[in-house]
Amino acid sequence: MKEAPKKKRLWLDLALILALLILAGVLYFSFGVPKEAGADVVVIVDGVEAARYPLTKNGTHVLNGGTNTLVIENGYAWMSEAECPDQICVHMGRIHLDGQLIVCLPNGVIVTIEGGDDGGVDIFG
Repeated sequence: MKEAPKKKRLWLDLALILALLILAGVLYFSFGVPKEAGADVVVIVDGVEAARYPLTKNGTHVLNGGTNTLVIENGYAWMSEAECPDQICVHMGRIHLDGQLIVCLPNGVIVTIEGGDDGGVDIFG
């Protein structure tokens, strides 16, 4: 009689392992697939594109009337200064991959990287 509960537990263990493997695969393909370096730094202020800079051209740009300062150097972009109390955007670090972004909510500024070669297969020809 003790054989039935052991078999049931074995199947439950296998089902749990399979579910975890599927979850790991989904997470890997959602977040873990490496992205390509982007081509442009896009600045959005209050939901409207305010500026676009090539990631290959070094420079310092004052954004949103002086509330934020964006630095582009050696293929990376980062927020060096901001007139907001928490300074989260300044601490977000450097970005360079397609889809990465820096957000300054108090000032309504979003900086994102666009235009990277995704290197994927175009199924729509």
